[in-house]
Amino acid sequence: WSVIVFVDKDQCAWFEKTITDHPAEDGWRIFVFSHAPIIGSGLRVLQECHVVNGCCWLNHNDAQSSKNFIEIVRNNPSIKAWFSGHFHLSHDYEDSITFPGGSNRGSCVFAQVGCMTTRSTRDGKRHSRIVKGTKDGFEICTINHKKGGELRLDATVTYDDASHESIVMAHPHEDYDHDLWFQAYTPAQEDGCYISSPAGVLNADGTWDEKTVCWWHMSDGAVLGVHDGMIIEYDASTLAPLGMVVSKDELAGRKVAVIDAALNPPCDGAECDVPKEQALVLYDDGDEGVTVVQPNEDGSYWRKIVRNKMVRMKEKRREEAAAEYARLLLEERGDGDGDGDGDG
Repeated sequence: WSVIVFVDKDQCAWFEKTITDHPAEDGWRIFVFSHAPIIGSGLRVLQECHVVNGCCWLNHNDAQSSKNFIEIVRNNPSIKAWFSGHFHLSHDYEDSITFPGGSNRGSCVFAQVGCMTTRSTRDGKRHSRIVKGTKDGFEICTINHKKGGELRLDATVTYDDASHESIVMAHPHEDYDHDLWFQAYTPAQEDGCYISSPAGVLNADGTWDEKTVCWWHMSDGAVLGVHDGMIIEYDASTLAPLGMVVSKDELAGRKVAVIDAALNPPCDGAECDVPKEQALVLYDDGDEGVTVVQPNEDGSYWRKIVRNKMVRMKEKRREEAAAEYARLLLEERGDGDGDGDGDG
C-alpha cells in the first residue's frame, strides 16, 4: 500500500504567496510542515517502497509542481526549517536531517519526523521531534519514546542576520545507524560512479548486480542510474530518486546499451548542437529479442505504476455505488436474486 501526497494548485499558489509576502529582509523566519518531504531535501528514502512506487515526494507524479517547492526554498532564505514524515523511519540516520551548506537547499534545514507508536515504525524505533527556540536561533532534538522520553540534541541552528543564512552545527551521536538497508542511492558529481559518455553497451561483462552503482545522462537530459539491481531515474536538478525504470527481474543477467536512434539525420555546423535522440535497450547475448525502454509522454522514464490514493478511493466508491444501484434496480424488477427470472 502506498500514499501519494499531493498539494493542489490553489494550495501551492497560497504557499508561494505566503512565503514571498514574508521575506527574510523583513525579519521573517519560517518553519514548514508537510506530510511528505520535497524533492531536493536530501532526506533518506526507501527504494524498495517509495522509490519503486513513485511516492517519495510532495506532488511526486507532477513533473512541474514537484520541483517548484525546492525552488521556493532556494529563492527565499526566510525558510529556515522544513519538517516531514511519510517514511515511518526513526531519526537514527545521518540523513534524517540535511543541512543547507553547499547543497543548493537555500537556508533550510530538512528534518525527518519519526513515529511514536510501535505499530507505525518501520525500523522498530519510536521517535518524535521537539524544536527549542534560542536567543540566536533554534535547536532540533529527538524524543526517544523507547527510553522513557529521553531527549537528544541533533542540530543547533544559528541565524546570521547580515546574510540571512543559517549556520548549522550537527551533533553526531552513538545511536546513528550506518546500515544502508533503508537508504536509496543519490548520485553525486564526484562520487566516482558517473558514466561520462554513455554509448553502446554499458555493462559489457554482464555483471550488473545488486552491488552495482553507476549513473549517466541521456541525451535528452534525463538522469538514469543503477542501484540495488534496478535502473532508477533521478531528478536532473536535485539528483533525487524519482522512480524505477527497470526492475530487478528484468535487468538480471541482461546487457544494457544506450544507442543512437535510427532517425538521427546527418548534421552540419549549428545543427550538430541539437542533442541526438537516444534509446535505452536491454538484450540477452545469443537472443535476437531486444527490449526498448520507452520514455513516458512527459519525457520521463520511470514507471508511474502507482495511482493516486484519492483517485483509487473515488473509483472504489463509484464501483460500490454502481453495485448498489444494480442491486436496487433488480429489487424494483422483483428479481432480488439477480438470476433474471423475476422470482425474487
